[in-house]
Amino acid sequence: MDKELHLAVDIGASGGRHILGWLRDGKIHTEEIHRFSNGMIQIDGQQCWDVELLFNEVITGLKKCAETGKIPESVGIDTWGVDFVLLDKNGKMTGPAVAYRDNRTDGMDVELCKVISESELYARAGIQKMFFNTIYQLMAVKTHTPQILNNAAHMLFIPDYLHYLLCGVMKNEYTIASTSGMLNAVDKTWDDEIIDRCGLPREIFCEIVPAGTVLGRFTDEIKKAVGYDCNVITPASHDTASAFLAVPAKSDKSVYISSGTWSLLGVELHEPLTSEAAEIANFTNEGGFEYRYRFLKNIAGLWLLQSVRKEIGEGIDYNDLVISAQKSDCSSIFDVNDDRFAAPESMVDSIREVCRECDQPEPEDIADFARSIFLSLAKSYASTAGILQELTGIKFECVNITGGGSQNDYLNKLTATACGLPVYAGPTEGTALGNIISQMIASGVLTDMISARDVIRKSFDIREITA
Repeated sequence: MDKELHLAVDIGASGGRHILGWLRDGKIHTEEIHRFSNGMIQIDGQQCWDVELLFNEVITGLKKCAETGKIPESVGIDTWGVDFVLLDKNGKMTGPAVAYRDNRTDGMDVELCKVISESELYARAGIQKMFFNTIYQLMAVKTHTPQILNNAAHMLFIPDYLHYLLCGVMKNEYTIASTSGMLNAVDKTWDDEIIDRCGLPREIFCEIVPAGTVLGRFTDEIKKAVGYDCNVITPASHDTASAFLAVPAKSDKSVYISSGTWSLLGVELHEPLTSEAAEIANFTNEGGFEYRYRFLKNIAGLWLLQSVRKEIGEGIDYNDLVISAQKSDCSSIFDVNDDRFAAPESMVDSIREVCRECDQPEPEDIADFARSIFLSLAKSYASTAGILQELTGIKFECVNITGGGSQNDYLNKLTATACGLPVYAGPTEGTALGNIISQMIASGVLTDMISARDVIRKSFDIREITA
């Protein structure tokens, strides 16, 4: 193993992992050091993240590096987007880290429209309207719990906060900040006009820094806790930005899908696309590595199956579930983006209800649900890719799928059939790999994202699946 190790802490809505990466013989090698569970908890009737638990898991993984004698030169953390913590002048949280699936944002779009229209907001920020966007969450704090906002001196997104706990530096990383709905898509910095009209305190928004910024080194407290020191480098800290960075696309005419709890389908652009047609289609312009744009749409991903499996398939091996889905005769296809799937009391009942309404047979058992979800996802991918092609004028030649969902070759084949394009699947740990690449570029191990993607193609098995 080479001396220069880089540690990616990749945290998703259902779990996290610590993965070491290093370059040897022109290839990237990885090793998982630690894995842990994550999930929402109830605090005072709200769906929240246990950020203290998450940070304890970050420290546990860092300690394991020392225990195994594999001490990293740098560490970086990525998570899902939009969610944040508010801190007082002493760096202490003024309220809980409320999760994006909480219903506190109900009606906030109406309140926001009183001060800025949806069309103007999209033209300025270029972000897809979703009820949980940071701008709606902050409006909810201002409306329902103003004391939390009044006591705040800083706003940090979840990875920003975890980085702060490691090194004591408060910054907002560009790719994660771009999910907020308050970053100017062209200027790539906080849009003071949006913030002012919302009546939010400008001083809580920290300096924007690009992915690959060296924030600092461990605080004395962290050094003592883990037994060593290293650089804290903010990667493309929005998990989808890291996943897109790791896509070894064979063509610049590729559709990208980051497949996990969410499916993020889009393309990489050099300029934002904030046309009226893009707004109507509800596509988003999120920030990417080296200030590229991820022009994409959020699709409700494998969250659907995760929820159904938790209800009626607990303990069933995922691979066995995919096999049983292939044997099912269920052909029901439904809209995976129906609002009822956001945070239902019962995903099983919600899917059956939606199927009834669109005259589709109701799935009966877990195999039926799995097949119906896979068919519905593939159809959504194809229709979204078609709209994307019209908006961008790019005639797509293939689909690149990364993330945990890329392992599901049954879904990959359904996607290839629905899209009429070959699918290239992998790498599986695309998000963690993109995180590692950000650190390697910042450390000078790799030159830039183009050379990094060349190395990825040489390093990992990318499977081709056709209809």
